[in-house]
Amino acid sequence: MSPLASLRDVSVRLADAKVLESINLTLQAGELVGVVGPNGAGKTTLLRTVLGLVRPQTGEATLGGLAMAGLSEPARSRLAAYLPQDRRVAWSLPAWRVAALGALDRAPAVARRDALAAMERVGLAHLAERGVLDMSGGERARVLLARLLVTRAPLLVADEPAAGLDPDAQFLALELLQSESRQGRGAVVTLHDLGLAARVCDRLVVLDQGRIVAQGPPREALRSEILAEVFGLEGQLQDSPAGLVLAARRRAISNA
Repeated sequence: MSPLASLRDVSVRLADAKVLESINLTLQAGELVGVVGPNGAGKTTLLRTVLGLVRPQTGEATLGGLAMAGLSEPARSRLAAYLPQDRRVAWSLPAWRVAALGALDRAPAVARRDALAAMERVGLAHLAERGVLDMSGGERARVLLARLLVTRAPLLVADEPAAGLDPDAQFLALELLQSESRQGRGAVVTLHDLGLAARVCDRLVVLDQGRIVAQGPPREALRSEILAEVFGLEGQLQDSPAGLVLAARRRAISNA
């Protein structure tokens, strides 16, 4: 089976600065992949490269098994759907209509049905008719998540889908993406919360200064030496009744 997306020996420069270097990444159906790393590590650029929004200077990128360079924008949008980190909305529309923008390829009645179902999944069915500009930032973020879920793209790409959400809504957002992957789609997300990433993701990709420094199941990707070297933390992942948790503290800074 062809991967949903792949990057092979990809390097990216933006404004004459190298942002990604020698990236090798494959995204498959059936898994939720988390991309973690310090601020400025290149996480958003990595997602945008997967989507074809950023063109690499070297290496090969594919989407749906096809060379990215030969895909039109509509073709890319059918293969991958994107939830950007910027949650600003310019449309003065009821929330369900914003969600339905992910279903523009469907008959109006079907798009409405699918949008309302997605609004229920994100816990906002009772606000379906409210203007999206009259919502809180967290509610608006969940409407945009509903729009992502409504699409039929096999790959879901979400940049910080938990940002700005209450703790329960953070878990809901990641559990919904996890559920989509269990049903045969694939999902890749960026996250800052390492504990949340370890608990919900099947695989983690650790970026540091534009390079992948670790990749694999959470316990392998966030081993103690990676936590120390990349994040400046002393600690480790531990088992708990709720799943993996991160037991860590800031690494002491020597004055020597």
